[in-house]
Amino acid sequence: MPFLLRVLLPDVPGSLGRVATAIGMAGGDIEAIEIVEKRDDGTVVDDVLLELEQGMMPDSVVSACNLLDGVEVVWISRYPAGGNLVMDLEAVEELTASPAEAIDRLIGLLPATFRVDWAARVHRAKGVVQRTSAAPEEFEFVEIEAPSRLESPEDEVTLFAAARLDGNEIVVIGRRGGPEFAESEIARLGHLCGLAITIANA
Repeated sequence: MPFLLRVLLPDVPGSLGRVATAIGMAGGDIEAIEIVEKRDDGTVVDDVLLELEQGMMPDSVVSACNLLDGVEVVWISRYPAGGNLVMDLEAVEELTASPAEAIDRLIGLLPATFRVDWAARVHRAKGVVQRTSAAPEEFEFVEIEAPSRLESPEDEVTLFAAARLDGNEIVVIGRRGGPEFAESEIARLGHLCGLAITIANA
C-alpha cells in the first residue's frame, strides 16, 4: 500500500541514508524521494513515496524515523494507487509539448506535482472555468498579488494555495488534511503558473 511521508531532517551528508535505513528496517520500501524545501536553519524537508507491506501500519515507520536524532515526521498519508512524484521539470516538459494547451494541461498536472487532491482555474466573473475531478464546482475568486495560502472558514479540513494567471484568473490547489504548504511550494506554484502563461503566449 503506497504512502507519502513528509520528513524534516538535517541537511548534512548521511541524513537521508539514515532515514532510508530506518524506513527499510520498519518494513517500508522507498519508491521515490523529492526535496520539498531547503531551510536556512540547516534542515531540509523531503517527501518520500513508500510502499508498506500488506497489513502494516504506518506508525512503525513514523516511530522509526522519529527515533533518529534531528529527524521529525511532519506528515504521513495514503497515496493514490499508481501515483508518482512528478517533478517540476517533467511538468514543464508536458507544458511545452503543446504550447496552445499549456494552461489546460497545467491544471491537470498540478495535483501530482504538488501532491494535492485537486486543482482549479477560477475566473473573476465566471467562477470555476476548469477543474480536476475532485475540485469543487464553485470557488470564489480571490484578489491576490503574489502566490499565497488561502483561508476558508467554510472548510477547516482543506488547505488552499493560489497563484495568479493574469488579472482575471487564479489557479487554486487544495490539499485535504495537510501537510501545510511550504514557502517553497507556494513559490513553485507561482513559477509554474508564470511559465504556463509564457509558453501559451509564445
